[in-house]
Order: sequence, then structure tokens, then C-alpha cells
Amino acid sequence: MKRSMVFTASIFFISLLPVNAFPQESLKLAIPLPLTRTYAKFAEIEQRSYEIAMEEINATGGIKGKKVLLEFRDSQGKPDISRSIGAQLIDVEKQPVIFGEYSSSCSKALAALAEEKKVPYLVVTGAADDITRQNYKYVFRMNPTNAYYPGGLIDFLQQVVKPKTMAILYESSDFGASGATDMARQAEKAGIKVVLKEQYTRETADYVTYDFQFLPDLKPMLRRVKEVKPEVIYMVSYLRDAVLLMHEIKDLRIEAKLYAGGAAGFALPEFIQGAQEAAAYVVTVTLWDPRLGYPGAREFAEKYKNRFGEYPSYHGAEAYAALYVIKEALEKASTWTPEDIQAALKATDMMTAFGPIKFEDKEGYTNQNFMKTLVEQVINGRFEIIWPEKLASRKYVFPISKWSERK
Repeated sequence: MKRSMVFTASIFFISLLPVNAFPQESLKLAIPLPLTRTYAKFAEIEQRSYEIAMEEINATGGIKGKKVLLEFRDSQGKPDISRSIGAQLIDVEKQPVIFGEYSSSCSKALAALAEEKKVPYLVVTGAADDITRQNYKYVFRMNPTNAYYPGGLIDFLQQVVKPKTMAILYESSDFGASGATDMARQAEKAGIKVVLKEQYTRETADYVTYDFQFLPDLKPMLRRVKEVKPEVIYMVSYLRDAVLLMHEIKDLRIEAKLYAGGAAGFALPEFIQGAQEAAAYVVTVTLWDPRLGYPGAREFAEKYKNRFGEYPSYHGAEAYAALYVIKEALEKASTWTPEDIQAALKATDMMTAFGPIKFEDKEGYTNQNFMKTLVEQVINGRFEIIWPEKLASRKYVFPISKWSERK
């Protein structure tokens, strides 16, 4: 019994030591993610993708000869919890670089902490514009900002749809608000009048199915949309509200030339499963597709599908590529001090399965990676790249049929 108690105490003591407190054959990296509650589906995709990247990296020698061990800490999608996790990793566990999180609000909390502590932080999915507009030296972002999401869609609207009016509906997070603002600005610049711009509050109750009881009643808002008769309805939504919006648009027979999503929930395979017939011909902005031909993209997507039964969304590609960006920085850094890792991230210029990664200071952003977005359309129950045309996997469907003409 005494030996058992000593062994248990030793394990407890070791678990309290910082990650790099003693020589070791492995490198533990903890990642904050919203594993439960509202954003859990996105976190699941990212966790699975991080783990695939970890397995590949370890199979080829790890990082500087060390086997990578990933841990996932549940932030529940709450900025205060995310910041607390980050503080634990930096102050107690002495992790020399932070990466992860999903939402913009949690990414903001970690970014502010990382800059305060002078520890590098790689933003993987948080898209609110202001995250990399703070002149932060230690914060890097590999995904495009909200301001760049509408680019491909605006081009498609101008050249194909040619609408005169648009309604913008958005959920009440930082991502939703900034995405709606950016689209409104670009639409007006393109000569499209925004006749309605309205926010709805998305409840944060846990969910695992398409049970809509926790969502607000969207019908009053959608009836106002029907009254103003926009030619395009653009929505910035997460999964469950994206599904509900399209079901209710169909039920209310709100006709438009085009129904469009601003990525996020509209770009998930579960959107098609949940919205079913109402998903037909919906277009969405997306940041990635395995058919683009980036090295390793198709292999990653097939590996993910073989293991989990579905293809990953762009969130998965971001997470998968993020671990390779961290690997590159840690291998190029002279030492694993925050200063040397910061310098290595700043010098990053690499191609990943997600696309090219290079952190630049321009257009008011600091340490920001810039990428062009794609437009996909739901055709015959699957996403197809439709824009830009040179990258299309299939010709777009336009004009689309009215609700009364569909089965």
C-alpha cells in the first residue's frame, strides 16, 4: 500500500510540472476547444483533424525528434474559460506556443492574453476582423478575416445573379455581426441595395440533434424579409440556425433569386442533412475544398472520411494545417523561447493542405494570412464548387426554381 501511495503521489507531482520542465521524449501541446455546448460540432471536426495531423507527424519523426501528444481542454465556447485555460498553459504548464479555439470571441480572449504574456498564439478559425487589427506582435492568424469572406460571392453575384437588392440576416456573435457588416459594405459598393439588415439571438443551450426548441422564433423576422422582397437573402449563421432558417424560408414560401450563407453552419455537411430539400441550390462561401489540389488536401479528406464517414469542412482543414504550421515554427526556431518561436512564425512561408500560409502586415492587419474564398452550391445533395469558374467542380444552377415548382 505504501508503494502504491508513493507511486500515486509521484504521478500527481509529475502531472503538475510544466510541459518542458525536464528532459522528455514527447512534446505535450494542449489545445482549447469548445468540446461541449453550442460549438461542439465544429470542435469535433477540429479535434479529429488535429489528431490525424498528430499521427502523421509522429509517424515521420515528430517535432525535433519528440513525439507529439495533444490534449484538448473544453472552453465550452466561453471567452472567460478560454482565457483561464490559456493562462494555465502559459503560467503553470509553460507551453511556449498557444493555438486553437473556434469562435471569434474566444480567439479574442486568447489573443489579448497571449500579447499580454508575450507568448505566440496562432488563431485557427476565429474570423472577426479586429483580432489582427490590434498591432499585436505575438498573435498570428492563418484563416482569412470576415472582410474577405464575401469576395468570391460578390463576384458571382455581379457576374451571374446581378441583383439589385439584398437582405442580410445574422446571429449575434462577433462573427455574425462583423460578417454582416462586411457584406453590407461590399454589397453597397457593388451597387446592391441592402433593404434589410437584421440580427437574431441564437440561444446557447446544449444540443446534439436538430431540436429547435432552444432557438428563438425566426418567423417574425422572416415575414419582414418577405415584405421587402429582396432578390438575395444572405445569412451568417451557425449550424442549427442555418438549418432552421432554410426550413422556415421554405415553409413561408419566401422567394428570392438566391439564398446564400456566409460559411460557418452553411458550409457543413450536416447543413445538407438537416435542411434536406430546403438546402437545394443554396450557395455558401467556403474557405477550402479538397478538390482544389493543395498538396495533401485530398489525402487528408479521404483519410477523414474513411475514419468518420463524412468529408471534413474547411474547419477541419484549418486545424489539420495548423499543427503543421506549429511544427514548422518549432523546427525552425533557434530555441523554444516565445521570442524565437514568434520570429519563426513571422518568417513562415509554406504550402499546406489548407493552402498557402504567410503572415503579412498590410491593409491594417498584423500577422495575417490572406487567402481567396470560394463559392459552393448544394446540387443533388452535395456541395459543388461553382466559383471562380476556373476552379469549378460543376456548373452553377441559376436561375433556381421557385418553391412552388419544387417537389
